[in-house]
Amino acid sequence: MKKKLAKTKCTAKLRKSEYHNEWYLILESYPVFKAGSDKAQRIIEALNRSVTTPIWDKARTTRASTDEAKTFKPKRDSNGIIQCKSNIDQEACIYADGVRSLRQREYDNADLYTEKEAEQVEHNQRQQIDFIDYFQKVSKERHRNSSQSIIVNWVRVGELLKSFNNNQPLLFSQINLGKAEEFRRFVLTAPCGGNKKGTISHNTAATYYSIFKAGLKQAFIDGYITVDLSAKIKGIQEQESRREHLTVEELNILSETPCERPILKRASLFSALTGVRHCDIQKLKWKEIQVDGEQIRLNFTQQKTKGVEYMPISKQAYQLCGEPRNPEQLVFEDLPDPSWISSPLKRWIKSAGITRNITFHCFRHTYATLQLAGGTDIYTVSKMLGHTNVKTISTPD
Repeated sequence: MKKKLAKTKCTAKLRKSEYHNEWYLILESYPVFKAGSDKAQRIIEALNRSVTTPIWDKARTTRASTDEAKTFKPKRDSNGIIQCKSNIDQEACIYADGVRSLRQREYDNADLYTEKEAEQVEHNQRQQIDFIDYFQKVSKERHRNSSQSIIVNWVRVGELLKSFNNNQPLLFSQINLGKAEEFRRFVLTAPCGGNKKGTISHNTAATYYSIFKAGLKQAFIDGYITVDLSAKIKGIQEQESRREHLTVEELNILSETPCERPILKRASLFSALTGVRHCDIQKLKWKEIQVDGEQIRLNFTQQKTKGVEYMPISKQAYQLCGEPRNPEQLVFEDLPDPSWISSPLKRWIKSAGITRNITFHCFRHTYATLQLAGGTDIYTVSKMLGHTNVKTISTPD
């Protein structure tokens, strides 16, 4: 069976500048057919060259010209090269024709490939793409609506990949099981980010490496690698970690202790009474708090799991929200991002006489611990926390 040829034609053309008395050299290719589509496309390629002295062929007007304002096509020699008065401009036109000739051969040869050969050519081209650049693009596209903590972790892994490869491109052709193992060892001894000193914790390394594996999985799905390396490489096993929580007595002390950021104090105690994450408290709007007589409920979508929560809360938790305002306004307006909470939170905890390392997330742990201590079964607590899997309650969240 004969293969239908596209007969793509590549032509060097001039495009008038809107702001200067010059013309840009471009290549126009038509028709061009992309894989999986029968629709012809017109491809314009800029050559980063311009001329100011083209010679116009007064016998050939352009299609868009009118009797009032005629425009003409550029004059070409017997080889089709655009003619100019200036030697420098003429050299630019010769360069443009050289690129045009190269592109024309590429299109002509593409028509002669078998489908298998075309796939191999495409695969070879993808092998020369930078995995780190691909990983960062996937991070932006996949997690543009994710919680801030997830976005920060993906960005951090991208930074570690750059550091691991000495700020050089990591081509897909270099990605294999050996390279994945090298990055695994690197992550286990990676330095902390920001102003922190020392190396990252074992469990943080496990989180980062699982994100790296997710990037490899997406690369396999997108066809950049032909083997699912993510299924073959071994992850970093998380270690059991101590999860701090506060007692009722400590919560009472904190409620009586002044905090330099009152909004932080209210949000922390609200988390301890509801189990809501920082990212969800930060986004909570007044329209998501429903008051029906004596019953008060939260009705919101979790940032992390995207699950819709319909959660009853106590009057004490509702009082921490302050005076109701416009439905579209944030309840905890001006609540700082996680990166700005650590220092004022530590000072507030210390001034209350609590010496343990308490983070904002510990208030969520406190809610779960107090519920379990009060006799609520683990399945119910898991659902109250918004977990999609009951096992999550026993692992870092």
